[in-house]
Amino acid sequence: MCLGIPGQIVEIAGDELMRMGKVDFGGIAREVCLAYVPEAQVGDYVIVHAGFAISRLDAVEARETLNLLVESGILGEQQAMQIIAHA
Repeated sequence: MCLGIPGQIVEIAGDELMRMGKVDFGGIAREVCLAYVPEAQVGDYVIVHAGFAISRLDAVEARETLNLLVESGILGEQQAMQIIAHA
């Protein structure tokens, strides 16, 4: 099973071949490869799996995804609330 977590891009660096970004997951920021989402900009929400942003989504979709992760028991409610607070 693959699991992607939504986060918000707070910084972008690199070039077209190796776009990297800092993605915030409710106060925890990680470096993420943005090669698969070349249209993504700072402030956008992305689904991240294994260090790669694999798709863009809006803030409403990010909240819905986090709610589903909580309902399924994959993510704790407190963790989701920290991410949602930034969404």
